[in-house]
Amino acid sequence: WARPLLRVLCLCSLVALARPARPANVSIGALFTFDSVIGRSARAAIDLAVADVNRDARVLRGTHLSLVAQDTKCSGFVGTIQALQLMEKKVVAVVGPQSSGIAHVVSHVVNELHVPLLSFAATDPALASAQYPYFVRAARGDDSSQMAAVADIVTYYGWREVTVIYVDNDYGRGGVDALGDALEAKRAKVSFKAPFPPDADQAAIADLLVRVTMMESRVCVVHVNPDSGLAVFAAARSLGMMASGYVWIATDWLAAALDSTRPPNPRAMSLVQGVVTLRQYTPDSGAKRSLTSRFAAAQLNRTATLNAFGLAAYDAVWMAARAIDEFLEDGGNVTFSADPRLQQEVNGTSTLRLDTLRVFDQGEQLLQKVMLANFTGVTGGVRFSADCRSLADPAYEVLNVGGTGVRRVGYWSNHSHLSVAAPTPLRIKTNSSQQQEQRLYSVIWPGETTSPPRGWVFPNNGRPLRIGVPYRTTQKQFVSKDSGPDGASGYCIDVFKAAVALLPYPVPVSFILFGDGVKNPDYSDLVNKVANNVFDAAVGDVSIVTNRTRVVDFTQPYVESGLVIVSPVKEKSSNAWAFLKPFTLGMWAVTGAFFLFVGAVVWILEHRFNPEFRGSPREQLVTIFWFSFSTMFFAHSKLYYLASASVALRSFPRDEAPDKSMVVQSFAGENTV
Repeated sequence: WARPLLRVLCLCSLVALARPARPANVSIGALFTFDSVIGRSARAAIDLAVADVNRDARVLRGTHLSLVAQDTKCSGFVGTIQALQLMEKKVVAVVGPQSSGIAHVVSHVVNELHVPLLSFAATDPALASAQYPYFVRAARGDDSSQMAAVADIVTYYGWREVTVIYVDNDYGRGGVDALGDALEAKRAKVSFKAPFPPDADQAAIADLLVRVTMMESRVCVVHVNPDSGLAVFAAARSLGMMASGYVWIATDWLAAALDSTRPPNPRAMSLVQGVVTLRQYTPDSGAKRSLTSRFAAAQLNRTATLNAFGLAAYDAVWMAARAIDEFLEDGGNVTFSADPRLQQEVNGTSTLRLDTLRVFDQGEQLLQKVMLANFTGVTGGVRFSADCRSLADPAYEVLNVGGTGVRRVGYWSNHSHLSVAAPTPLRIKTNSSQQQEQRLYSVIWPGETTSPPRGWVFPNNGRPLRIGVPYRTTQKQFVSKDSGPDGASGYCIDVFKAAVALLPYPVPVSFILFGDGVKNPDYSDLVNKVANNVFDAAVGDVSIVTNRTRVVDFTQPYVESGLVIVSPVKEKSSNAWAFLKPFTLGMWAVTGAFFLFVGAVVWILEHRFNPEFRGSPREQLVTIFWFSFSTMFFAHSKLYYLASASVALRSFPRDEAPDKSMVVQSFAGENTV
């Protein structure tokens, strides 16, 4: 028995020797702007995450995780340089960047060097395309899901047009495109786009908002950076745009800015009263509370707090550490090699130190391990969707700013959409097959009103609606030329005015006659004028036919088409003698004749046997009339029996015995008559 045991021990030793030894140290990079709303929260969270990973003996198991952080200083140019310097230090993964614009540039770098890029704050949907295979979104959602939440809020209150104010960079443009697609799916639209440069000052933003005030939409969606976004509301307040009648919806940048300090900055809170904003939803847990308290203790009396992006940065470090651990456990080896194309540039006329950049040979294998992440972090369950490199089940809190804080009015998830219930995994699974009714708690809007604003006013620079009216020469009761201020009158014009009067806002219109007044105009030409935007609408007795419905939309018809007959309606009162009205003179005569006929037949059958039908002709005639009249009220059982009996006796000859059943049937019939 000792020999087999020795063989097993030798085999195990060979396997252990064949597996490469774990490296003593593995480096990851961090790329973000240190002095920013997101950066201040993310920097401390990343440091805490690296310390927790190195403290946990179950992760990396003997391999030390080192962090190399570079400051992008909110600049795409500086961010590119810092990314190249970061790659010189042979990092196997990069946490960041926070900016979508920098992420676009850095993604090209990591594609060439095969280094996974785990961004906790870049939300541009275009980053998830196949163009950037090494970009991994570690945030709880992107702008596609966030703008879907905004679109649900807009349609929940019945608004159909919005004005979007955004920073003119990759982050802003990507969000606006996503918002346009989400609103289009809800039969709404972006009526006006108001972009401003990333370095715009207060005066430039105020000039832009002046143009916004001239638009008809009063629903404003603000999609800007957390560091400069409050300048938009400062300019809006100075222009009186934070008063009643306006609707302001901010994306998750505002929640990040308000959550960055405790207590919230009073000046910032005064600027955003009544604003509705979103925050990436992270369920409450012991790990989250512990990290928040440790973060506060590490700030040394500073006011910075941990926002949603800081929580995502913490989980991004753990995501990278777990992927590295599984990669090493499967026998992976961390090696770097020179890129031949970069060597050619060095050997040429380039003076850049490109020869210091190395390709991570096992970068694709590590990326696959990252995509298999499945653990519970401080932000909740961490796992990726099967069809993209973004975390599954994005969810947001819907917040309303008021007083000295924010109030949660509901939640949004890609399964349950708007709801007052938190999107737990069980509820997400249930709502995936059955949609719940959309609901939010009451919102206090700008101007301290609780009634939802109508979201639309007539623009200061707007023109009246051009309404085409057929200039008829016949049937002028429907529509005709009029000498009044409207220029047209008729039944169709009255119906149109009544419908416009029901709207909660004024709509000026201008009636334009179509035709020469000599002959009736061609109604198909009038419809084509509407389709070609010559007229905004047409009012008149226009028939709904198939070829016209292909180019324009019709309202519900308020007059039935076709030939009709109009007759006066007479009011007829009801009385006790109403049952006699169907009896005409001819019907009375026929009824009387039948009475006389019945009396005559009975007299013929009865006068030979019944002495009551005998006597003088006068008596017999009176008997006939009396019998005919009394048959309606009396039953003459004796007379009926004799007449029927005589008929029954004569029905059978004396030499034949009648069938008993026939006799029974005959007398049974008599009794039932």
